[in-house]
Amino acid sequence: SISTMQLFHAVIGQSYMLFKATDSALTLHRSLVLVTAGMLAALLPLLASAQLSPRYEDSDADLVADRPADPESWRDPRILVFAYTPVEDPALYSQVWDEFITHMETLTGKEIRFFPVQSNAAQLEAMRAGRLHVAGFNTGSTPVAVNCTGFVPFAMMAAQDGSFGYEMEIITYPDSGINNAADLQGRQLAFTSPTSNSGFKAPSTLLDREFGLQADRDYTTTYSGSHDNSILGVVNGDYEAAAIANEVLRRMEGRDVVSADQYRSIYRSLTFPTTAYGMAHNLAPELAEKIRQAFFSFDWEGSALQQEFADAGMAQFIPISYKQHWQVIRDIDEANDTIYNCD
Repeated sequence: SISTMQLFHAVIGQSYMLFKATDSALTLHRSLVLVTAGMLAALLPLLASAQLSPRYEDSDADLVADRPADPESWRDPRILVFAYTPVEDPALYSQVWDEFITHMETLTGKEIRFFPVQSNAAQLEAMRAGRLHVAGFNTGSTPVAVNCTGFVPFAMMAAQDGSFGYEMEIITYPDSGINNAADLQGRQLAFTSPTSNSGFKAPSTLLDREFGLQADRDYTTTYSGSHDNSILGVVNGDYEAAAIANEVLRRMEGRDVVSADQYRSIYRSLTFPTTAYGMAHNLAPELAEKIRQAFFSFDWEGSALQQEFADAGMAQFIPISYKQHWQVIRDIDEANDTIYNCD
């Protein structure tokens, strides 16, 4: 029999970068397939959820995994594990999230442990394996988490007026001699990880489309592992330039980790959605609802969360739809011919 993922490969009919989640990393594979117009027409109804791993169902076509129909497959663990997207100093963010975790413990009646993940791959594998229950995945990793791990995003940070998002910026140190994006020709650019939107997908696509600059042909690349590392690498002169999420830069400036005179911005993108917060698809309905309530009822006023994210303008959690809010990110993935071969 042919799987939905195989059908998707056949429908698109060109070379793809296939991301495969493994225990240690995300490995890349290429597949070249051809399709006739008749096959395309016949398979179009499957495309809405074709990215989703065959291990999940999506009966309502909202592009995220359904809760299992069989209550025997629902999970109601005694201890819930929560993780925030990888950062340079996980111990610091454990403290930032302390009050929120206490709030979620009160509402759910569960013990909740903070999991200080060191990489996107580790966070993805933990969710996929069932060891992670509630998480914030960075913008670019969210589609991988949705399709490969059964992650169901439902919240995002926003300003008091409901506005949200961040921009990808390319920064360099003051005397690098790089004054604009075109000057990256023959120079070095640091990315964060292949799954990051602002740390890889968006900059590599935009530099190619707007300036004709292709990674590892027109400029050399390196991977730092996180936006924090990329920013510190630039201000310390370890990287000539780096593509970063400016919300991370604002927070680091707010903590006096870096200052505006230590870098220059040479490119800024349009606005993207920020970190998606959500949970595993197979949590028991009552527990899942309490987790949602924890996000939307949390009082930010005077909290460590408010203090940490104030420089990025964040003041509340708002409801989101992966299908709607992540359309721009899926468009970037499509422009990169990216699909997720999860199994």
